[in-house]
Amino acid sequence: MRSNLALFSIFLLSFLSVSSFAQSTRNTKVEIKGNQFLINDQPTYPGRVWKGNKIEGLLMNSRMVQGIFDDLNPETIKNWEYPDTQTWNPDRNTQEFVGQMPIWKSFGLLSFTINLQGGSPFGYSQNQPWINSAFTEKGELREAYFNRLEKILDKADELGMVPIVGLFYFGQDEVLQDEQAVIHAVENAIDWILKKGYQNVLIEVNNECNVRYDHEILQPERVHELIELVKKRRWKGRRLLVSTSYGGGTVPKENVIQSADFILLHGNGVKDPNNITAQVEATRRVEGYTDQPIVYNEDDHFEFDQELNNFTAATAAYASWGFFDYRMKDEGFEAGYQSVPVDWGINSERKKGFFELLKEITGY
Repeated sequence: MRSNLALFSIFLLSFLSVSSFAQSTRNTKVEIKGNQFLINDQPTYPGRVWKGNKIEGLLMNSRMVQGIFDDLNPETIKNWEYPDTQTWNPDRNTQEFVGQMPIWKSFGLLSFTINLQGGSPFGYSQNQPWINSAFTEKGELREAYFNRLEKILDKADELGMVPIVGLFYFGQDEVLQDEQAVIHAVENAIDWILKKGYQNVLIEVNNECNVRYDHEILQPERVHELIELVKKRRWKGRRLLVSTSYGGGTVPKENVIQSADFILLHGNGVKDPNNITAQVEATRRVEGYTDQPIVYNEDDHFEFDQELNNFTAATAAYASWGFFDYRMKDEGFEAGYQSVPVDWGINSERKKGFFELLKEITGY
């Protein structure tokens, strides 16, 4: 009869073999060279030019932050009931998300932002009584959330897509009890992604660091400390590329510009597309900027049928652009990618407008 030690050794070797196999079979790797994104050693949208504007090297994206959403508050969960079943189902939400990913990719969408604490399921909101966090109060990982995340990251790796994984969202960061819990959460999440072997993931430390965060380390003056923490976490010599974002129209501060691998901007509140150009130009003038790629990963301005809109303005300034859509007053279930429950299909006029222009710009 084998000893317990021998049995444990066999189990450990089997686990390591499976882990090594999973990592060796990853399909997609993202890199940055100069101001361009590369996927599997090739610039994105290779050779593509649209209306005289270089598209090669950009990373067009959409805000899809609710892909692993759940609500741990029994008092508010009724808000997210599906219209057909009158119940909320987090696994259905993720399954339907994954089912749409190949369709998004077919239009030229190479990236999407997903957040471990989601976003406002109403689009915008002051109070957030719901509890949607992949972290416990001490910064440990909630297994159910990461199981759902794994399904999405696996599919993205299969499809050649580059998810931007956000760690924290204002209104939910107070779930974590103190600064040490925030640090612990960052370490745990980054280590989980690295040890799963993903090489296609970008990190956004927090969504809009200058908006209502409780913990000082998540606020503009100190958020670079967490950017540096992410950069120091390594597995088999690899690390993850990382940044953070600010509220709409804001130009990032020097500490973030100097630490971030790429620069995240938001276009919320920027009604004049010419001000998108001005925001990009101002960002490039910040001290310490070294030609990192500039990416809008949230903008709720549309007018996709107009020659000049925020999407085309960002593109002309050689900045990647990200679609932010939520269900507005009196709109149906098909509208909005941030409002829960989510219809992840391309079934509203706004969604169709974005994806049609995306396809035209990227040449897919």
